[in-house]
Amino acid sequence: MKRDFFFELSGEHPTMPAAEALACARIFDDDAEQTDGPGYAIIRFDDSAFNNVVGRIALAQKAGRYLGSFDPSDTAMFDNVTIPEGTFAVRARRYKGMMRSVDTQDLTRKLGKILSKDNDVSLKDPDIEVRMFLSDRVHMFICDADVDRTAFEERKVSERPFSSPISLHPKFARAAINLTRVKEGGVVLDPFCGTGGIVMEAASMGMKVIASDFDEKMVSGCMENMEHFGLKLYDSDILDIGDIGGRFDNADAVVTDPPYGRSTHTAGEDAKSIHVRAMTSIGECLRDGGRATVVLPYELRTDVMKNEDIFVQRVHKSLSRHYHVLLKRQ
Repeated sequence: MKRDFFFELSGEHPTMPAAEALACARIFDDDAEQTDGPGYAIIRFDDSAFNNVVGRIALAQKAGRYLGSFDPSDTAMFDNVTIPEGTFAVRARRYKGMMRSVDTQDLTRKLGKILSKDNDVSLKDPDIEVRMFLSDRVHMFICDADVDRTAFEERKVSERPFSSPISLHPKFARAAINLTRVKEGGVVLDPFCGTGGIVMEAASMGMKVIASDFDEKMVSGCMENMEHFGLKLYDSDILDIGDIGGRFDNADAVVTDPPYGRSTHTAGEDAKSIHVRAMTSIGECLRDGGRATVVLPYELRTDVMKNEDIFVQRVHKSLSRHYHVLLKRQ
């Protein structure tokens, strides 16, 4: 059965968390539809997929059954709110200081008074947590899941036996994978594997992962990190980016963060030249209808694949990452 679910997003990027949430829903329900706003996404999809979606998502904090939205000056909607049997508590969160003039305690008391007609209150250990999320409107949902983000910290660069300072944080590596909508068991290739941050996240989600790099030291280090975290590589090789098409083909997704920056080892080749060659080679490796997420320090268009979206993430004064989401035309 289709149901509306509310996702309380992480707020770590203005648009990527909502796009990732929708991509995760469409992995399990192609017809999933989304409405989103500051810090949240409301997605309608098959309710049997809820746990799978929450298990994949990286850039969200809480999720659950959507109850409705209202303007704080009109709380008449409270009268129509019902929840399942069990004890409850009402919690409110203001997104990044929005609606500062709204008295959240007053709203909480009003909703609690209505719900307590049929349910008992338990502030310490409720069966049901009703969330009020204050953003562009006040949004209500039953919190059915807290997104577990602890594993990302356990796999971050400082926790790996082989590391490099130039690496995506695991939560953004996972989001980059999710944006391709690759399913569990699908083949994911990273042709610039580095220390293995992307393939580690893909393997942890049950994908068949392939790692390659032109630097033998990186491939060896990637394998060491995979073994350290108890993860398996499906295949690996030491290859120039121009040769991956002849070695790997029909991948369901390619997700990669190619080298850039002064300290990056590129064997003397200009980084932009590598990136242009990479776009062609990535297209050769993807199956028809497959997607790629390619992270670059600038926007780069290609005729090889359709550019579906670009998300710009400011890292520091001299670096912004551009997450290109690309589709290989059928």
